[in-house]
Amino acid sequence: MELSSSLFGCSISPEPVTKVFIASFHGYCRLISTPIFPANVFSYKGPGFPCRAQSRVVVACSGLMTSSYPAIAKDQEDAAIVKSKDLLVVGPGVLGKLVAGLWMKEFTGSHVAGQTLTTNHHEELKAVGIKPLLKGNHNEKPFPFVLFCAPPSGSQDYAGELRLASQLWNGEGVFLFTSSSAVYDCMDNGDCDENTPIVPLGRSPRTDVILTAEKEVLKVGGTVVRLAGLYTRDRGAHIYWLKRGTVDSRPDHIVNLIHYEDAASLCVTIMKKGFRNDVFMGCDNHPLSRHEIMDIITESGKFGDKFQGFTGTDGPLGKKMNCNRTREMTGWQPRHASFAEFVRMEA
Repeated sequence: MELSSSLFGCSISPEPVTKVFIASFHGYCRLISTPIFPANVFSYKGPGFPCRAQSRVVVACSGLMTSSYPAIAKDQEDAAIVKSKDLLVVGPGVLGKLVAGLWMKEFTGSHVAGQTLTTNHHEELKAVGIKPLLKGNHNEKPFPFVLFCAPPSGSQDYAGELRLASQLWNGEGVFLFTSSSAVYDCMDNGDCDENTPIVPLGRSPRTDVILTAEKEVLKVGGTVVRLAGLYTRDRGAHIYWLKRGTVDSRPDHIVNLIHYEDAASLCVTIMKKGFRNDVFMGCDNHPLSRHEIMDIITESGKFGDKFQGFTGTDGPLGKKMNCNRTREMTGWQPRHASFAEFVRMEA
């Protein structure tokens, strides 16, 4: 529903607007981000507005936008645009640092910080251009973009950590939580996508922790991306199994994977495109059994340790995930199409 207004013949749009066109009354318009103008936002749908190639123009009305002020100085405008892309990474580990690196390349000059529980890795963060912040010991203003990718293992109250992280978000951009695909209620090697039901609360302590954390994010307008098993050449389930040699687990259990670099690019895409209050899935759409994964490792000849095999005969099975909805909505595609291709081409 829209509320009418006589100002400029516009109508007030009650929905949040993440991008606005600031139109001067001198025949041109500029695209900037909303944090510059905290004033009311109007949406104009009529003819005669001097901004071509736009059928629906969003106009921000503020004291700067009058007929006697043609535009903001370009350096001030550019500074405001960069500031609106500032990012805080809560839990800047492998994934968080990759996201930060991609973000700084995408938005040159943006301020990227990483909040940690200790100072152990602060020098490493500084070396890659991330400003280290110690939890509870900094006075940074809230950020327009916040990525929470700290694991639940580091907290006694994971949902509480997400609640605290939400207070570091100023509500202007995106608050993104990297969750787990373990919450999907499919344990028979069946098909699973973004619409698959989730595990009911109370069935599993592990999924309870994740789902209550997701709830904290979604209730403030944040966004969730449920990631499959993360891997690089030297990190992931295949390395754990390789070091064990023999594993007492079912070989036919289906596993879903996504390379760390692809998970990072998905996070950046979701934040850059401004998705809010939604749930996405991240995987490579090429599910494999545990046995198939280790066959790929063995046949590659690129890993020194020799895997003996899986010996388990019972236990839950997995799921065959596809994230087609996520890909269609975001336009994202993984660079590493499958685990097999990665091992063959890059490992």
